[in-house]
Amino acid sequence: MRTKLLAAACGLALMTAALPVQAEEQKFITIGTAGVTGMYYVVGNSICKFLNRTSDDHGYRCTAQASGGSIANLNGIAAGDMNFGTVQSDWQYHALHGTSAFSDAGPNDKLRSVFSAHADIVTVLARADAGIETLTDLKGKRVNIGNPGSGSRATAEVLLDAIGVEVGDLALASELKSAEQSAALCDDKVDAIMFSAGHPVGNIKEATVSCDTVFLQVDGEAVDKLVAETPYYSKADIPAGVYKGQPDAVRSYGPLATLVTSTDTDEEAVYQVVKAVFDNFKRFKALRPTFADLDEKSMIANGTIAPLHEGAIRYYKERGWM
Repeated sequence: MRTKLLAAACGLALMTAALPVQAEEQKFITIGTAGVTGMYYVVGNSICKFLNRTSDDHGYRCTAQASGGSIANLNGIAAGDMNFGTVQSDWQYHALHGTSAFSDAGPNDKLRSVFSAHADIVTVLARADAGIETLTDLKGKRVNIGNPGSGSRATAEVLLDAIGVEVGDLALASELKSAEQSAALCDDKVDAIMFSAGHPVGNIKEATVSCDTVFLQVDGEAVDKLVAETPYYSKADIPAGVYKGQPDAVRSYGPLATLVTSTDTDEEAVYQVVKAVFDNFKRFKALRPTFADLDEKSMIANGTIAPLHEGAIRYYKERGWM
């Protein structure tokens, strides 16, 4: 009898160990992204897709939220409204140090890096009939500089300042979100759009196939000086032929897209997020052409301006990358 009871107990223990994590035991994490047509939304949803596949094993469920973009995400993380955010490396820098758009809030000592991804190339696309050939031609024109709260908007303002064009010098400084930009350009509501993104990206593709457009070369002395003076910008090109009517490479620069979190986020949660991406790295890279050249070690070393989170460090050490 005792033997039968022991066997039954062992069998129950094995069954219990095999059961998935119950709903009440699951922990929910959120990733702030940007507009639904941009690469940040793709990155956030891809991370959640891989993480949620194994949620029965680790107990975490992930949701990617559309948001205003980098600055909105950084503010959301600081306020505890989200666990992770996809942000440009330039605004990661400013949030960490309490500079620029974060001068009133002050330094965020809790901000932590997880990894970086693709380059967010500063892009200026104009209507072919708008008479805009160079960056300084934007003065007196109707330009969409992006929605408040987005890193793209803040980066556009930095570029305008660098080339000596104030927002007040524009005939119109439109604040449309990324999903609204292409229609506004082709409907002749704006003459040009300024946008930072990993290419190819949907809203730029939509504009180039819907109306006649021209890409501006984002280069020159002012841009060279801007890149040289910052730790978060580097030169980057849009290769020739990525878009309709774009036979030549577009010279530009930009920050890196990065995933950040806070020391308030549980170490295990960060570990599982990182594991979900890098255990499925080939699949992750295959999701978009933008990801094709990503390299694991570069994603740890480049653009991670805030200290790495302990959960990320744990995984990277397990893989022998640190």
